[in-house]
Amino acid sequence: MSDPSAYDAGTATTQPPPSPDDSVPPSPRGSVPPALAPGEPAARPGRRAARRPTRISALRTGLIAGLFVLILLVIFLIQNTATVQISFLGAHVRMSLAVALLIAAIAGALLMVVAGTARITQLRRNLRRARRASPSEGRGRPA
Repeated sequence: MSDPSAYDAGTATTQPPPSPDDSVPPSPRGSVPPALAPGEPAARPGRRAARRPTRISALRTGLIAGLFVLILLVIFLIQNTATVQISFLGAHVRMSLAVALLIAAIAGALLMVVAGTARITQLRRNLRRARRASPSEGRGRPA
């Protein structure tokens, strides 16, 4: 029993049959498997290498997200140029709808930053008080 696809211009190719757990098909005759990039660990069969994100990759992701938000903001400003009358605490101002909404959003974000900063400061103060109350905690004391 011979496989007709195993013959190439009258020459038989011999390749071992793939094992049942091989997920990669055998490479064609004469091809070379791709080389690993410098610094890339060799992959273990059946395992994925766990890679932790670096600070640079997190920064890059944040910058890309910020650029996307900036593009959306510019589109919003261009599309909402109608002038509106705004009254607040006796002050009357006429400005673009987009600018008014942008100012309101920035004011809301600043309020959230102030509230978050106050809460973090409160938690740090409580942590410092707890550390002072028990000085032996967390200093490498033998168990």
